[in-house]
Amino acid sequence: MRVMVIVKSTKDSEAGGLPDVKLLTEMGKFNEELVNAGVMLAGEGQGLHPSSKGVRVQFSGPKRTVINGPFSETNELIAGFWVWNVKSMDEAIEWVKRCPNPMKTDSEIEIRPVFEAEDFGVEFTPELRELEERLRVRIAKQTTV
Repeated sequence: MRVMVIVKSTKDSEAGGLPDVKLLTEMGKFNEELVNAGVMLAGEGQGLHPSSKGVRVQFSGPKRTVINGPFSETNELIAGFWVWNVKSMDEAIEWVKRCPNPMKTDSEIEIRPVFEAEDFGVEFTPELRELEERLRVRIAKQTTV
């Protein structure tokens, strides 16, 4: 099963606080363990810039509205992420428990399952499955260049 592992923002990360050499080293070792175990599919070891550098696009029917950051509710924002392939949610939890604290203060990591093709039932037609597979192949080719 694939899961997205979401590192929640803190006041410090939203203020642009950067990790020190010790934390970068610890996270590098943890990421290496994930790769060596065949768990990590994607991620950003250095994390994301604060929301002040981001934008949101709101959808309302055909209308699109761009909203510039920063955004409030720090605990609802994402500071970093991984995509892992694990056998179960329990395995994902065990990996997260081994993770160094990604922030200088108390922090939180959320784990969410990624939808798989079979989760969509008959609505995910053979044609849509073929399209998704073609796109996955193209993405894999782009990332190996």
